[in-house]
Formats: sequence, structure tokens, C-alpha cells
Amino acid sequence: MQVESNPRAAAVLRPVLPAISAEIMAALREEVPEYDRPLRGPFGDAVRLGVAQALERFADIVEDPARSQRIGREIYVGLGRGERASGRSLDALLSAYRTGARIAWRRAVEAGVAGGLDPQDLYALGEAIFAYIDELSAESADGYAQEQSREAGERSRRTRACVRALLARPPSEAEVAATAAELDWTPPARLAVVVGPADAAGALVARLQPEDLLAVLDDEVVAVVADPGAPGLEERLAAAVRPGDVLGLGSALPPAEAAASAGRARAARRLGETGHTDSPVVAADAHLPALLLRRDPALAADLAARALAPLQEETPASAQRLTATLRAWLDHQGRVETVARTLEVHPQTVRYRLARLRELLGDALDDPDGRFALQLALRATA
Repeated sequence: MQVESNPRAAAVLRPVLPAISAEIMAALREEVPEYDRPLRGPFGDAVRLGVAQALERFADIVEDPARSQRIGREIYVGLGRGERASGRSLDALLSAYRTGARIAWRRAVEAGVAGGLDPQDLYALGEAIFAYIDELSAESADGYAQEQSREAGERSRRTRACVRALLARPPSEAEVAATAAELDWTPPARLAVVVGPADAAGALVARLQPEDLLAVLDDEVVAVVADPGAPGLEERLAAAVRPGDVLGLGSALPPAEAAASAGRARAARRLGETGHTDSPVVAADAHLPALLLRRDPALAADLAARALAPLQEETPASAQRLTATLRAWLDHQGRVETVARTLEVHPQTVRYRLARLRELLGDALDDPDGRFALQLALRATA
């Protein structure tokens, strides 16, 4: 704010500052609805101090700009913080500033005319008043933004604490209850955990509901979905996924089993990352057999090697054709015509391959346990 020093104008203003302050206080209650209440207690003290200090500071700036512009800023930054902390928008405070500027300008002109100030001084005084109000508004906006940032940081900290408590093994009911209470969050009857890369947090939070939680823990983003049965959940999550990223969606479980939901979500995400599915959102419930097999990869590999060992007698091309036929035959419960359409071959070709499979696999094709082992083996190698 650039103001030329004018000690004479400051001297004219100072005697009328108390009256201007009183008039502004009365006008605020009439013109700013949020201030239409008894101005007592911390709120009233802050408003009175703000008005009085603003007028005194303005007179000081008019008298000596170089000395006075550096002082008093924290009062108006604090008023902005207070508006945010009280749950109000900044509109009321900015409206109050405009009301104060209008009254101050009118009374300053009256005092200047009575004190013999030149018109040029009065014009400069008017410009200075409105520039000063712009400065106060900017200072309060800064304080408002600081408080918003502090609140966001504090909520983020509390959210991380709550998510960590939910995912602990075993979870502490007392810690979950305490951290949830700090967030004013009520744990749902069932929840589902979503996991993904840490840098997907910004896109993911925009797709969640207000009752959901999101935190970045270590190298991953973790979201706790409070209504996992909501229609369109997977579609909303998919909209947050960037090309090449995968989100894992865990099973809907009680809050006490949130860690299990998170474990399934991580396993589902690994399925997507290893090419088991090309979906950007991999729901654990849609891939439970595959997840079960991947709980012990060595055991699954051993099962596959034993069950499918006879196929190794074939050439690589023949083994590949027989494996595809076996998979389709098991999937379609032995319906040759359906298998042929799936493989896009003649039914007689399917029968020929099945005959060769019976030679290689023996009774396994007719034995329920044998067929189950073959299905597991094929899934383990998929």
C-alpha cells in the first residue's frame, strides 16, 4: 500500500476516531447479519479491537507510512483465522470491512472539511482508506487460508491414525473408537478397503463419499469405503485410475476385519499388476479362487506341475492346444459343441483332442477330485 505522509491529515483524523469506531460497531449489527448479536465475550472483544486498531493503524500510516505499515498485521490475520474456526465463510468479515470503509470515508471527509484540508488531501485520503481496506481484506484472507490448511492437516493426521487403527492386527477396539471419535466418524456395519499407488490419492479422493476415509500410508493410498454396496462403486473407482495403475478392492467385512479386507485388496491389486485381469479395478470377491491359489505360490506351482505333468510328453504346440481344450472342456462341463464354438474348431477336433487327453491323464477326467485338481492347476498357471 503506497501512501504519502500527511501528518496534518492524521492530526485531523485522530480526534474523531472513537466516534467513527462506535458508529462502525453499530452499523455492523445492522448491516452484517452474522454480527447481529450482542458484541460481548471473546467475539465482541475481537471485533472492537479490530475496529479500533484498524482506525489507529490507518492514522499511523497516514502520518508515517514507512514506520507504521509493518505493524498490526497479525490482528487481521487472526480475524480471518477466527472466522474459519467459527465455521463461517469469509464473506461476513469482508462485508464488515466494506461497511467500515464507507463510514470511515464519510466521517473522514467531514472531519477534513472542518479541519481545513485541501480537496487534494481529501481525495488522497479516500484512496488511502479503500486501499487500506483491500490490504486488511487480503490479510484476513491469508489468515482464513492458514486456518483451512491447519484444519486439513489436522484432519489428515486424524484420518491416518484412524485408518492405521482399523488395519492393525489385531485391531484395538478402544483405539479405533477413540480415533473415529476424533474424526466424528461412525464405523459402518461393514466396510471395504481400497488400495492403490500413493500418487493416485488426489484422483481417488474426488470419487469417494463424504463418509469414506482416505490416507496415504507408506507407499500406497488406502481408502476405507463405508458403503461398499453402493451402486456404481467400481465405476467411480475406475474413473480415478490413470493408465497403467491398478486399484484393489477388498471384500466387504465388519470393521474388526478391516485388515483382512485390506489384505485381499492388496492381493487383488497384485493380480491386476501381473496381468491376471486387465480391469483397472480388481475386486477381490470376483477373483477369490485365484487369490486363494496365490496365498501359497510354491504350493500352487507344485500342484500344477504334478497335475499337468503328462502334457509335457507332447510337443510345445500340442501341449498348448491340449491345455486350451482341457480348460474349455472343464469350464463348459464337457459340452463338446460349446467347447468347439469357444475354441473355434470343429467338434470332431475337440473329440480327437479329448481322446488324447484321456490317454495322457487317465481317470482324472472322470474323477471329481481329479477334475478339481486339474481346474486348480489350470487356474494356477493362468
